[in-house]
Amino acid sequence: MAKTDPVTREIIQNALAAAADEMSLSLYRTSYSTIVRDCLDYSTSLCNGKGEMIAQGVTIPTHIGSVPSAMTTLFATFGDNMLEGDIFVMNDPFDGGMHIPDIFIVKPVFLKGERVSFAVATAHHLDLGGRLPGSSACDNTEIYQDGFRIPWIKLYDRGQMNETFFKLFRANIRVPHMTVGDVRAQVAACHTGERAIVELIERYGLETFRAVTTDLINYTERLMREEIAAWPDGTYSFTDYMDSDGCGGPPVKLQVAITVAGDSLTADFTGTSEQTRGALNCTVGFVTAVVALCVRSVMQESVPNNAGIFRPLTVIAPQGTVVNAVMPAASSMRGVTGFRLLDAIFGALAQFLPTRVFAAGEGGNSLVVIGGKYPDRRQYVYFECMTGTWGARPDRDGNDGLCNVCNIISNIPIEQAELDYPIRINRYGLVRDSGGAGKFRGGLAVERDWTLLKGTASLTIRSDRRDYPPYGLFGGGFGTPSNSILQNGDNVKILPTMVSTQIEENETIYHRQAGGGGYGNAFERLPASVAWDVKNDKVSLSAAREQYGVVIKPTSLEIDLEATEALRSGAELATT
Repeated sequence: MAKTDPVTREIIQNALAAAADEMSLSLYRTSYSTIVRDCLDYSTSLCNGKGEMIAQGVTIPTHIGSVPSAMTTLFATFGDNMLEGDIFVMNDPFDGGMHIPDIFIVKPVFLKGERVSFAVATAHHLDLGGRLPGSSACDNTEIYQDGFRIPWIKLYDRGQMNETFFKLFRANIRVPHMTVGDVRAQVAACHTGERAIVELIERYGLETFRAVTTDLINYTERLMREEIAAWPDGTYSFTDYMDSDGCGGPPVKLQVAITVAGDSLTADFTGTSEQTRGALNCTVGFVTAVVALCVRSVMQESVPNNAGIFRPLTVIAPQGTVVNAVMPAASSMRGVTGFRLLDAIFGALAQFLPTRVFAAGEGGNSLVVIGGKYPDRRQYVYFECMTGTWGARPDRDGNDGLCNVCNIISNIPIEQAELDYPIRINRYGLVRDSGGAGKFRGGLAVERDWTLLKGTASLTIRSDRRDYPPYGLFGGGFGTPSNSILQNGDNVKILPTMVSTQIEENETIYHRQAGGGGYGNAFERLPASVAWDVKNDKVSLSAAREQYGVVIKPTSLEIDLEATEALRSGAELATT
Protein backbone atom coordinates (compact mmCIF):
# COMPACT_ATOMS: atom_id res chain seq x y z
CA MET A 1 0.00 0.00 0.00
CA ALA A 2 1.30 3.48 -0.92
CA LYS A 3 2.49 5.68 1.94
CA THR A 4 1.90 9.40 2.08
CA ASP A 5 4.03 12.23 3.35
CA PRO A 6 3.18 15.90 4.05
CA VAL A 7 5.07 17.21 1.02
CA THR A 8 3.34 14.92 -1.47
CA ARG A 9 0.00 15.61 0.21
CA GLU A 10 0.53 19.36 -0.11
CA ILE A 11 1.53 19.10 -3.77
CA ILE A 12 -1.48 16.96 -4.68
CA GLN A 13 -3.82 19.11 -2.60
CA ASN A 14 -2.78 22.21 -4.53
CA ALA A 15 -2.95 20.35 -7.83
CA LEU A 16 -6.53 19.31 -7.05
CA ALA A 17 -7.50 22.87 -6.06
CA ALA A 18 -5.94 24.18 -9.27
CA ALA A 19 -7.85 21.58 -11.29
CA ALA A 20 -11.15 22.63 -9.69
CA ASP A 21 -10.32 26.27 -10.45
CA GLU A 22 -9.51 25.35 -14.04
CA MET A 23 -12.95 23.74 -14.26
CA SER A 24 -14.47 27.01 -13.02
CA LEU A 25 -12.62 28.99 -15.65
CA SER A 26 -13.72 26.57 -18.36
CA LEU A 27 -17.37 26.92 -17.30
CA TYR A 28 -17.07 30.70 -17.19
CA ARG A 29 -15.45 30.95 -20.63
CA THR A 30 -17.98 28.70 -22.37
CA SER A 31 -21.24 29.82 -20.66
CA TYR A 32 -24.02 31.71 -22.43
CA SER A 33 -26.26 33.38 -19.85
CA THR A 34 -25.72 36.48 -17.75
CA ILE A 35 -26.55 34.56 -14.56
CA VAL A 36 -23.50 32.31 -15.13
CA ARG A 37 -21.19 34.50 -17.20
CA ASP A 38 -21.68 37.80 -15.34
CA CYS A 39 -23.22 36.92 -11.97
CA LEU A 40 -20.88 33.90 -11.59
CA ASP A 41 -23.60 31.80 -9.98
CA TYR A 42 -21.94 28.42 -10.43
CA SER A 43 -19.45 26.07 -8.78
CA THR A 44 -17.07 23.21 -9.51
CA SER A 45 -15.59 20.39 -7.45
CA LEU A 46 -13.83 17.03 -7.60
CA CYS A 47 -14.61 13.85 -5.70
CA ASN A 48 -12.75 10.59 -5.22
CA GLY A 49 -14.00 7.32 -6.64
CA LYS A 50 -16.32 6.84 -3.66
CA GLY A 51 -17.99 10.23 -4.20
CA GLU A 52 -16.25 12.03 -1.32
CA MET A 53 -15.35 15.62 -2.14
CA ILE A 54 -11.58 16.17 -2.42
CA ALA A 55 -11.41 19.72 -3.83
CA GLN A 56 -13.51 22.71 -4.82
CA GLY A 57 -13.04 25.70 -7.06
CA VAL A 58 -13.09 29.23 -5.68
CA THR A 59 -16.83 29.41 -6.21
CA ILE A 60 -20.10 29.49 -4.25
CA PRO A 61 -19.61 27.75 -0.87
CA THR A 62 -23.24 26.74 -0.38
CA HIS A 63 -23.17 24.94 -3.74
CA ILE A 64 -20.04 23.03 -2.79
CA GLY A 65 -21.34 22.12 0.64
CA SER A 66 -24.34 20.51 -1.03
CA VAL A 67 -22.22 18.11 -3.12
CA PRO A 68 -22.12 15.36 -0.44
CA SER A 69 -25.92 15.12 -0.43
CA ALA A 70 -26.05 15.02 -4.22
CA MET A 71 -23.40 12.30 -4.45
CA THR A 72 -25.19 10.20 -1.83
CA THR A 73 -28.40 10.18 -3.86
CA LEU A 74 -26.49 9.56 -7.11
CA PHE A 75 -25.04 6.37 -5.62
CA ALA A 76 -28.45 5.43 -4.19
CA THR A 77 -29.91 5.68 -7.70
CA PHE A 78 -27.18 4.13 -9.84
CA GLY A 79 -24.95 2.28 -7.38
CA ASP A 80 -21.94 1.04 -9.31
CA ASN A 81 -23.87 1.03 -12.59
CA MET A 82 -21.68 3.83 -13.93
CA LEU A 83 -19.80 3.32 -17.15
CA GLU A 84 -17.01 5.14 -18.92
CA GLY A 85 -18.48 8.03 -20.91
CA ASP A 86 -21.54 8.39 -18.67
CA ILE A 87 -22.54 11.87 -17.48
CA PHE A 88 -25.34 12.37 -14.97
CA VAL A 89 -27.72 15.31 -14.44
CA MET A 90 -30.07 16.29 -11.58
CA ASN A 91 -31.79 19.35 -10.09
CA ASP A 92 -34.52 17.80 -7.92
CA PRO A 93 -34.43 19.16 -4.35
CA PHE A 94 -35.98 15.90 -3.20
CA ASP A 95 -33.32 13.81 -4.91
CA GLY A 96 -30.20 15.47 -3.49
CA GLY A 97 -30.48 18.89 -5.12
CA MET A 98 -30.94 22.37 -3.69
CA HIS A 99 -33.58 24.14 -5.78
CA ILE A 100 -34.72 23.64 -9.35
CA PRO A 101 -32.62 26.42 -10.99
CA ASP A 102 -29.41 24.72 -9.77
CA ILE A 103 -28.45 21.83 -12.05
CA PHE A 104 -25.80 19.30 -11.00
CA ILE A 105 -23.72 17.70 -13.77
CA VAL A 106 -21.51 14.79 -12.65
CA LYS A 107 -19.01 12.87 -14.76
CA PRO A 108 -17.32 9.73 -13.41
CA VAL A 109 -13.63 9.66 -14.30
CA PHE A 110 -12.19 6.33 -15.44
CA LEU A 111 -8.61 5.24 -15.95
CA LYS A 112 -7.90 1.90 -17.63
CA GLY A 113 -11.50 0.86 -17.06
CA GLU A 114 -11.50 1.67 -13.34
CA ARG A 115 -13.52 4.52 -11.78
CA VAL A 116 -11.07 6.78 -9.95
CA SER A 117 -12.85 10.09 -9.44
CA PHE A 118 -15.83 12.34 -10.23
CA ALA A 119 -15.93 15.82 -11.77
CA VAL A 120 -18.89 17.94 -10.62
CA ALA A 121 -20.22 21.23 -12.01
CA THR A 122 -23.25 23.05 -10.58
CA ALA A 123 -24.85 26.14 -12.12
CA HIS A 124 -27.86 28.32 -11.50
CA HIS A 125 -29.74 28.55 -14.79
CA LEU A 126 -31.53 31.56 -16.22
CA ASP A 127 -34.83 29.75 -16.66
CA LEU A 128 -36.10 26.23 -16.12
CA GLY A 129 -39.73 26.79 -16.94
CA GLY A 130 -42.35 26.89 -14.23
CA ARG A 131 -44.91 29.49 -13.31
CA LEU A 132 -42.88 32.66 -13.91
CA PRO A 133 -39.83 33.69 -15.98
CA GLY A 134 -36.61 32.91 -14.13
CA SER A 135 -38.16 29.93 -12.29
CA SER A 136 -37.67 31.87 -9.06
CA ALA A 137 -40.85 33.19 -7.48
CA CYS A 138 -41.17 33.62 -3.72
CA ASP A 139 -44.92 32.99 -3.87
CA ASN A 140 -44.80 29.60 -5.56
CA THR A 141 -46.68 27.23 -3.27
CA GLU A 142 -45.58 23.84 -4.57
CA ILE A 143 -42.56 22.47 -6.37
CA TYR A 144 -44.50 21.86 -9.58
CA GLN A 145 -44.68 25.64 -10.03
CA ASP A 146 -40.91 26.03 -9.61
CA GLY A 147 -40.01 24.54 -12.97
CA PHE A 148 -38.72 21.49 -14.86
CA ARG A 149 -37.73 18.91 -12.28
CA ILE A 150 -34.96 16.39 -13.09
CA PRO A 151 -34.25 13.36 -10.88
CA TRP A 152 -30.89 11.67 -11.39
CA ILE A 153 -30.72 10.47 -15.01
CA LYS A 154 -28.02 9.98 -17.62
CA LEU A 155 -27.30 13.04 -19.72
CA TYR A 156 -24.79 10.97 -21.71
CA ASP A 157 -24.82 7.18 -21.85
CA ARG A 158 -21.34 5.77 -22.61
CA GLY A 159 -20.55 8.94 -24.52
CA GLN A 160 -23.85 9.15 -26.42
CA MET A 161 -26.01 12.23 -25.82
CA ASN A 162 -29.47 11.60 -24.36
CA GLU A 163 -31.44 13.23 -27.21
CA THR A 164 -34.78 12.51 -25.56
CA PHE A 165 -33.80 14.48 -22.48
CA PHE A 166 -32.68 17.49 -24.51
CA LYS A 167 -35.94 17.49 -26.49
CA LEU A 168 -37.99 17.50 -23.30
CA PHE A 169 -35.69 20.07 -21.75
CA ARG A 170 -35.91 22.53 -24.64
CA ALA A 171 -39.69 22.18 -24.75
CA ASN A 172 -40.10 23.25 -21.12
CA ILE A 173 -37.84 26.32 -20.81
CA ARG A 174 -38.18 29.90 -22.01
CA VAL A 175 -34.64 30.62 -23.23
CA PRO A 176 -33.40 27.21 -24.45
CA HIS A 177 -30.38 28.49 -26.38
CA MET A 178 -28.91 30.01 -23.21
CA THR A 179 -29.93 27.25 -20.83
CA VAL A 180 -28.75 24.40 -23.05
CA GLY A 181 -25.57 26.39 -23.73
CA ASP A 182 -24.90 26.62 -20.00
CA VAL A 183 -25.52 22.87 -19.57
CA ARG A 184 -22.91 22.24 -22.26
CA ALA A 185 -20.56 24.61 -20.44
CA GLN A 186 -20.96 22.47 -17.32
CA VAL A 187 -20.16 19.37 -19.36
CA ALA A 188 -17.05 21.11 -20.71
CA ALA A 189 -16.00 21.90 -17.15
CA CYS A 190 -16.34 18.23 -16.21
CA HIS A 191 -14.20 17.25 -19.19
CA THR A 192 -11.57 19.71 -17.95
CA GLY A 193 -11.64 18.14 -14.49
CA GLU A 194 -11.40 14.64 -15.96
CA ARG A 195 -8.30 15.57 -17.95
CA ALA A 196 -6.61 17.08 -14.91
CA ILE A 197 -7.33 14.05 -12.73
CA VAL A 198 -6.03 11.61 -15.33
CA GLU A 199 -2.82 13.62 -15.75
CA LEU A 200 -2.35 13.76 -11.96
CA ILE A 201 -2.80 9.99 -11.57
CA GLU A 202 -0.51 9.23 -14.49
CA ARG A 203 2.16 11.32 -12.79
CA TYR A 204 1.90 9.96 -9.25
CA GLY A 205 0.20 6.59 -9.68
CA LEU A 206 -3.28 5.46 -8.69
CA GLU A 207 -2.25 4.01 -5.33
CA THR A 208 -0.57 7.25 -4.29
CA PHE A 209 -3.55 9.30 -5.53
CA ARG A 210 -6.00 7.23 -3.48
CA ALA A 211 -3.81 7.19 -0.40
CA VAL A 212 -3.17 10.93 -0.52
CA THR A 213 -6.78 11.94 -1.11
CA THR A 214 -7.90 9.71 1.77
CA ASP A 215 -5.20 11.21 3.96
CA LEU A 216 -6.20 14.71 2.83
CA ILE A 217 -9.79 14.21 3.98
CA ASN A 218 -8.58 12.79 7.32
CA TYR A 219 -6.15 15.71 7.68
CA THR A 220 -8.98 18.21 7.20
CA GLU A 221 -11.07 16.40 9.78
CA ARG A 222 -8.18 16.55 12.27
CA LEU A 223 -7.77 20.30 11.75
CA MET A 224 -11.49 20.85 12.22
CA ARG A 225 -11.64 18.79 15.40
CA GLU A 226 -8.54 20.43 16.90
CA GLU A 227 -10.07 23.85 16.32
CA ILE A 228 -13.49 22.96 17.73
CA ALA A 229 -11.86 21.31 20.75
CA ALA A 230 -10.29 24.66 21.64
CA TRP A 231 -13.71 26.33 21.85
CA PRO A 232 -15.59 26.44 25.17
CA ASP A 233 -18.07 23.61 25.63
CA GLY A 234 -21.69 24.66 25.96
CA THR A 235 -24.91 25.42 24.12
CA TYR A 236 -25.47 28.83 22.56
CA SER A 237 -28.81 29.82 21.02
CA PHE A 238 -29.98 32.56 18.68
CA THR A 239 -33.27 33.41 16.96
CA ASP A 240 -33.84 35.56 13.91
CA TYR A 241 -36.79 36.12 11.57
CA MET A 242 -37.43 36.49 7.85
CA ASP A 243 -39.97 39.15 6.98
CA SER A 244 -42.60 36.81 5.53
CA ASP A 245 -43.31 33.34 4.20
CA GLY A 246 -42.90 34.51 0.59
CA CYS A 247 -46.66 34.89 0.08
CA GLY A 248 -47.26 37.91 2.30
CA GLY A 249 -47.83 35.70 5.32
CA PRO A 250 -46.35 35.87 8.82
CA PRO A 251 -42.63 36.15 9.69
CA VAL A 252 -40.60 32.96 9.54
CA LYS A 253 -38.71 32.03 12.70
CA LEU A 254 -35.16 30.70 12.35
CA GLN A 255 -33.92 29.25 15.62
CA VAL A 256 -30.61 27.52 16.17
CA ALA A 257 -28.79 26.07 19.17
CA ILE A 258 -25.06 25.51 18.64
CA THR A 259 -23.62 22.90 21.00
CA VAL A 260 -19.88 22.44 21.32
CA ALA A 261 -18.90 19.18 23.00
CA GLY A 262 -15.25 18.25 22.88
CA ASP A 263 -14.13 18.14 19.26
CA SER A 264 -17.61 18.06 17.70
CA LEU A 265 -20.31 20.63 17.01
CA THR A 266 -24.07 20.22 16.67
CA ALA A 267 -26.43 22.72 15.07
CA ASP A 268 -29.99 22.05 16.24
CA PHE A 269 -32.77 23.93 14.42
CA THR A 270 -35.59 22.65 16.62
CA GLY A 271 -38.05 25.51 17.15
CA THR A 272 -37.70 26.83 13.61
CA SER A 273 -40.96 27.56 11.77
CA GLU A 274 -42.78 24.86 9.87
CA GLN A 275 -42.21 24.73 6.12
CA THR A 276 -43.58 27.82 4.49
CA ARG A 277 -46.43 28.23 2.06
CA GLY A 278 -44.07 30.11 -0.25
CA ALA A 279 -40.86 29.00 -1.93
CA LEU A 280 -38.40 29.64 0.92
CA ASN A 281 -38.02 26.02 1.96
CA CYS A 282 -34.64 24.26 2.24
CA THR A 283 -33.27 20.77 2.04
CA VAL A 284 -31.06 19.36 4.80
CA GLY A 285 -28.09 19.21 2.43
CA PHE A 286 -28.29 22.94 1.79
CA VAL A 287 -28.67 23.72 5.51
CA THR A 288 -25.65 21.51 6.28
CA ALA A 289 -23.68 23.49 3.71
CA VAL A 290 -24.52 26.75 5.52
CA VAL A 291 -23.50 25.28 8.90
CA ALA A 292 -20.18 24.11 7.46
CA LEU A 293 -19.59 27.51 5.89
CA CYS A 294 -20.16 29.32 9.20
CA VAL A 295 -17.86 27.02 11.15
CA ARG A 296 -15.24 27.18 8.40
CA SER A 297 -15.41 31.00 8.44
CA VAL A 298 -14.48 31.40 12.10
CA MET A 299 -11.58 28.94 12.11
CA GLN A 300 -8.08 30.30 12.58
CA GLU A 301 -6.33 27.57 10.58
CA SER A 302 -6.44 27.29 6.81
CA VAL A 303 -8.40 24.13 6.06
CA PRO A 304 -8.53 22.30 2.71
CA ASN A 305 -12.01 22.26 1.22
CA ASN A 306 -13.09 18.64 1.17
CA ALA A 307 -15.38 16.11 2.82
CA GLY A 308 -13.41 16.20 6.07
CA ILE A 309 -15.05 19.53 6.92
CA PHE A 310 -18.40 17.84 7.52
CA ARG A 311 -17.30 14.95 9.74
CA PRO A 312 -17.23 16.79 13.11
CA LEU A 313 -20.58 18.46 12.38
CA THR A 314 -24.08 17.23 13.19
CA VAL A 315 -27.19 19.00 11.90
CA ILE A 316 -30.60 18.45 13.49
CA ALA A 317 -33.33 19.76 11.18
CA PRO A 318 -36.82 18.56 12.11
CA GLN A 319 -38.73 17.20 9.14
CA GLY A 320 -41.52 19.41 7.85
CA THR A 321 -39.81 22.66 8.85
CA VAL A 322 -38.45 25.37 6.59
CA VAL A 323 -34.99 23.80 7.04
CA ASN A 324 -36.10 20.29 6.07
CA ALA A 325 -39.13 20.56 3.83
CA VAL A 326 -41.13 17.63 2.51
CA MET A 327 -43.03 17.16 -0.74
CA PRO A 328 -44.48 19.12 -2.42
CA ALA A 329 -42.87 22.18 -0.83
CA ALA A 330 -41.61 24.89 -3.18
CA SER A 331 -37.98 25.92 -2.77
CA SER A 332 -37.02 28.12 -5.72
CA MET A 333 -36.13 31.02 -3.40
CA ARG A 334 -34.49 28.97 -0.67
CA GLY A 335 -31.37 31.14 -1.02
CA VAL A 336 -32.76 33.87 1.22
CA THR A 337 -33.33 31.27 3.95
CA GLY A 338 -29.71 30.18 3.64
CA PHE A 339 -28.51 33.78 3.96
CA ARG A 340 -30.60 34.28 7.05
CA LEU A 341 -29.54 30.96 8.58
CA LEU A 342 -25.99 32.28 8.31
CA ASP A 343 -27.03 35.33 10.36
CA ALA A 344 -28.67 33.12 12.98
CA ILE A 345 -25.67 30.76 13.24
CA PHE A 346 -23.24 33.68 13.48
CA GLY A 347 -25.45 35.18 16.18
CA ALA A 348 -24.94 32.01 18.22
CA LEU A 349 -21.21 31.75 17.45
CA ALA A 350 -20.67 35.38 18.51
CA GLN A 351 -21.61 34.43 22.06
CA PHE A 352 -18.43 32.40 22.53
CA LEU A 353 -16.22 33.64 19.69
CA PRO A 354 -16.85 37.41 19.91
CA THR A 355 -13.60 38.42 18.20
CA ARG A 356 -14.21 36.27 15.10
CA VAL A 357 -17.82 37.04 14.12
CA PHE A 358 -19.13 40.15 12.38
CA ALA A 359 -22.54 41.80 12.76
CA ALA A 360 -25.39 40.94 10.41
CA GLY A 361 -25.09 41.98 6.79
CA GLU A 362 -27.76 42.94 4.28
CA GLY A 363 -29.64 39.65 4.62
CA GLY A 364 -28.43 38.19 1.35
CA ASN A 365 -28.24 39.10 -2.30
CA SER A 366 -31.46 40.66 -3.57
CA LEU A 367 -32.82 39.14 -6.77
CA VAL A 368 -34.67 41.22 -9.35
CA VAL A 369 -36.05 39.14 -12.23
CA ILE A 370 -37.71 40.84 -15.22
CA GLY A 371 -39.14 38.52 -17.86
CA GLY A 372 -40.86 39.57 -21.06
CA LYS A 373 -40.67 39.55 -24.86
CA TYR A 374 -38.56 41.46 -27.34
CA PRO A 375 -40.39 43.25 -30.21
CA ASP A 376 -39.82 40.15 -32.38
CA ARG A 377 -41.64 38.10 -29.68
CA ARG A 378 -38.54 36.23 -28.53
CA GLN A 379 -38.61 35.78 -24.77
CA TYR A 380 -36.00 37.23 -22.44
CA VAL A 381 -35.22 36.75 -18.75
CA TYR A 382 -33.18 39.44 -17.02
CA PHE A 383 -31.85 38.03 -13.75
CA GLU A 384 -30.02 40.49 -11.50
CA CYS A 385 -28.15 39.39 -8.38
CA MET A 386 -27.76 42.60 -6.43
CA THR A 387 -24.66 42.22 -4.27
CA GLY A 388 -24.83 43.82 -0.88
CA THR A 389 -22.81 44.64 2.17
CA TRP A 390 -21.32 43.17 5.34
CA GLY A 391 -21.90 43.98 8.98
CA ALA A 392 -19.10 45.58 10.99
CA ARG A 393 -16.26 43.32 12.09
CA PRO A 394 -14.57 43.12 15.50
CA ASP A 395 -11.62 45.21 14.30
CA ARG A 396 -12.82 47.15 11.26
CA ASP A 397 -15.83 48.48 9.39
CA GLY A 398 -18.11 46.32 7.31
CA ASN A 399 -17.37 46.03 3.61
CA ASP A 400 -19.45 48.31 1.38
CA GLY A 401 -21.08 46.68 -1.64
CA LEU A 402 -19.40 43.30 -1.26
CA CYS A 403 -21.21 40.04 -1.85
CA ASN A 404 -22.63 38.21 1.15
CA VAL A 405 -20.26 35.61 2.60
CA CYS A 406 -22.68 32.84 1.50
CA ASN A 407 -21.95 33.62 -2.13
CA ILE A 408 -19.17 34.60 -4.48
CA ILE A 409 -21.21 36.29 -7.16
CA SER A 410 -21.33 39.62 -8.94
CA ASN A 411 -23.90 41.98 -10.38
CA ILE A 412 -24.43 42.29 -14.12
CA PRO A 413 -22.48 45.28 -15.51
CA ILE A 414 -24.82 48.14 -16.42
CA GLU A 415 -23.53 48.32 -19.99
CA GLN A 416 -24.15 44.60 -20.53
CA ALA A 417 -27.64 44.74 -19.01
CA GLU A 418 -28.69 47.71 -21.17
CA LEU A 419 -27.21 46.12 -24.29
CA ASP A 420 -29.00 42.78 -23.88
CA TYR A 421 -32.34 43.80 -22.37
CA PRO A 422 -35.00 46.54 -22.85
CA ILE A 423 -34.11 48.29 -19.60
CA ARG A 424 -32.30 51.41 -18.47
CA ILE A 425 -30.43 51.56 -15.16
CA ASN A 426 -30.73 55.06 -13.73
CA ARG A 427 -29.00 54.75 -10.39
CA TYR A 428 -26.46 52.46 -8.75
CA GLY A 429 -24.53 53.34 -5.62
CA LEU A 430 -24.13 53.34 -1.86
CA VAL A 431 -26.62 54.92 0.54
CA ARG A 432 -25.35 57.48 3.04
CA ASP A 433 -26.12 56.85 6.75
CA SER A 434 -27.31 53.29 6.08
CA GLY A 435 -24.61 51.40 7.98
CA GLY A 436 -25.31 50.61 11.63
CA ALA A 437 -23.42 52.89 14.02
CA GLY A 438 -20.71 51.42 16.20
CA LYS A 439 -17.08 51.54 17.18
CA PHE A 440 -16.84 49.96 13.76
CA ARG A 441 -19.49 51.01 11.25
CA GLY A 442 -21.67 48.58 9.33
CA GLY A 443 -21.30 48.49 5.57
CA LEU A 444 -23.46 50.86 3.54
CA ALA A 445 -26.58 49.70 1.74
CA VAL A 446 -26.60 49.40 -2.05
CA GLU A 447 -29.35 50.99 -4.14
CA ARG A 448 -30.24 50.50 -7.79
CA ASP A 449 -33.19 51.19 -10.08
CA TRP A 450 -34.36 49.94 -13.47
CA THR A 451 -36.79 51.42 -16.00
CA LEU A 452 -38.56 49.08 -18.42
CA LEU A 453 -38.30 50.66 -21.87
CA LYS A 454 -40.71 48.53 -23.88
CA GLY A 455 -43.73 46.33 -23.33
CA THR A 456 -45.03 44.65 -20.19
CA ALA A 457 -42.97 42.21 -18.17
CA SER A 458 -43.13 39.91 -15.20
CA LEU A 459 -41.32 41.32 -12.14
CA THR A 460 -40.07 39.20 -9.26
CA ILE A 461 -38.17 40.58 -6.27
CA ARG A 462 -36.55 38.53 -3.54
CA SER A 463 -35.22 40.57 -0.65
CA ASP A 464 -35.50 40.67 3.13
CA ARG A 465 -34.47 42.62 6.24
CA ARG A 466 -37.16 45.34 6.22
CA ASP A 467 -39.18 44.34 9.27
CA TYR A 468 -36.16 42.74 10.96
CA PRO A 469 -33.15 44.91 10.03
CA PRO A 470 -29.57 43.60 10.37
CA TYR A 471 -28.52 43.32 14.00
CA GLY A 472 -25.47 44.91 15.53
CA LEU A 473 -23.16 43.23 18.03
CA PHE A 474 -21.93 44.31 21.45
CA GLY A 475 -23.61 47.71 21.42
CA GLY A 476 -23.54 48.26 17.67
CA GLY A 477 -26.63 49.72 16.00
CA PHE A 478 -29.00 48.13 13.51
CA GLY A 479 -28.45 48.66 9.81
CA THR A 480 -31.16 50.52 7.92
CA PRO A 481 -33.99 48.37 6.52
CA SER A 482 -34.44 47.45 2.86
CA ASN A 483 -37.05 48.98 0.57
CA SER A 484 -38.60 48.40 -2.87
CA ILE A 485 -40.66 50.98 -4.78
CA LEU A 486 -42.51 50.72 -8.11
CA GLN A 487 -42.93 54.16 -9.66
CA ASN A 488 -44.85 55.47 -12.67
CA GLY A 489 -44.60 59.24 -12.82
CA ASP A 490 -46.05 60.56 -9.57
CA ASN A 491 -47.65 57.21 -8.76
CA VAL A 492 -45.47 55.48 -6.15
CA LYS A 493 -46.17 52.01 -4.78
CA ILE A 494 -44.17 50.45 -1.94
CA LEU A 495 -43.72 46.73 -2.62
CA PRO A 496 -43.29 43.86 -0.15
CA THR A 497 -39.78 42.50 0.33
CA MET A 498 -40.81 39.35 -1.57
CA VAL A 499 -43.19 39.90 -4.44
CA SER A 500 -44.28 38.70 -7.90
CA THR A 501 -46.05 41.35 -9.97
CA GLN A 502 -45.88 43.11 -13.33
CA ILE A 503 -43.96 46.12 -14.56
CA GLU A 504 -45.27 48.27 -17.40
CA GLU A 505 -43.45 50.26 -20.07
CA ASN A 506 -41.70 53.35 -18.58
CA GLU A 507 -42.27 52.19 -15.01
CA THR A 508 -39.26 52.17 -12.69
CA ILE A 509 -38.43 49.70 -9.96
CA TYR A 510 -36.19 51.03 -7.18
CA HIS A 511 -34.57 48.68 -4.68
CA ARG A 512 -32.43 49.49 -1.68
CA GLN A 513 -30.83 46.70 0.29
CA ALA A 514 -30.44 46.83 4.04
CA GLY A 515 -27.28 48.29 5.57
CA GLY A 516 -24.95 46.22 7.75
CA GLY A 517 -25.15 46.22 11.55
CA GLY A 518 -22.54 48.01 13.68
CA TYR A 519 -20.05 46.53 16.16
CA GLY A 520 -19.38 48.07 19.57
CA ASN A 521 -20.28 51.41 21.16
CA ALA A 522 -20.53 54.18 18.57
CA PHE A 523 -19.12 56.74 21.03
CA GLU A 524 -15.88 54.74 21.05
CA ARG A 525 -15.37 55.25 17.32
CA LEU A 526 -12.31 57.33 16.51
CA PRO A 527 -13.41 60.88 15.62
CA ALA A 528 -10.97 60.80 12.72
CA SER A 529 -12.81 57.79 11.29
CA VAL A 530 -16.13 59.61 11.57
CA ALA A 531 -14.63 62.67 9.86
CA TRP A 532 -13.30 60.48 7.06
CA ASP A 533 -16.78 59.00 6.58
CA VAL A 534 -18.29 62.48 6.41
CA LYS A 535 -15.74 63.65 3.83
CA ASN A 536 -16.48 60.58 1.72
CA ASP A 537 -20.27 61.05 1.99
CA LYS A 538 -20.78 57.83 3.92
CA VAL A 539 -22.06 59.58 7.05
CA SER A 540 -23.92 62.90 7.21
CA LEU A 541 -23.06 65.81 9.51
CA SER A 542 -26.21 65.18 11.55
CA ALA A 543 -25.54 61.43 11.91
CA ALA A 544 -21.94 62.13 12.94
CA ARG A 545 -23.26 64.28 15.77
CA GLU A 546 -26.31 62.25 16.80
CA GLN A 547 -25.00 58.70 16.39
CA TYR A 548 -21.27 59.12 17.07
CA GLY A 549 -21.08 62.25 19.22
CA VAL A 550 -18.63 63.84 16.79
CA VAL A 551 -19.11 67.47 15.76
CA ILE A 552 -17.83 68.23 12.25
CA LYS A 553 -17.48 71.83 11.08
CA PRO A 554 -19.78 72.16 8.05
CA THR A 555 -17.49 74.38 5.99
CA SER A 556 -14.06 72.82 6.50
CA LEU A 557 -15.30 69.33 7.46
CA GLU A 558 -12.72 69.32 10.25
CA ILE A 559 -13.42 67.95 13.73
CA ASP A 560 -14.55 70.44 16.36
CA LEU A 561 -12.54 68.87 19.16
CA GLU A 562 -13.98 70.91 22.05
CA ALA A 563 -17.58 70.41 20.99
CA THR A 564 -16.96 66.70 20.39
CA GLU A 565 -15.40 66.21 23.82
CA ALA A 566 -18.25 68.05 25.47
CA LEU A 567 -20.90 66.12 23.56
CA ARG A 568 -19.34 62.73 24.28
CA SER A 569 -18.72 63.54 27.95
CA GLY A 570 -22.29 64.70 28.32
CA ALA A 571 -23.62 61.57 26.71
CA GLU A 572 -21.49 59.40 28.98
CA LEU A 573 -22.71 61.29 32.07
CA ALA A 574 -26.29 60.96 30.92
CA THR A 575 -25.99 57.16 30.71
CA THR A 576 -24.27 56.59 34.06
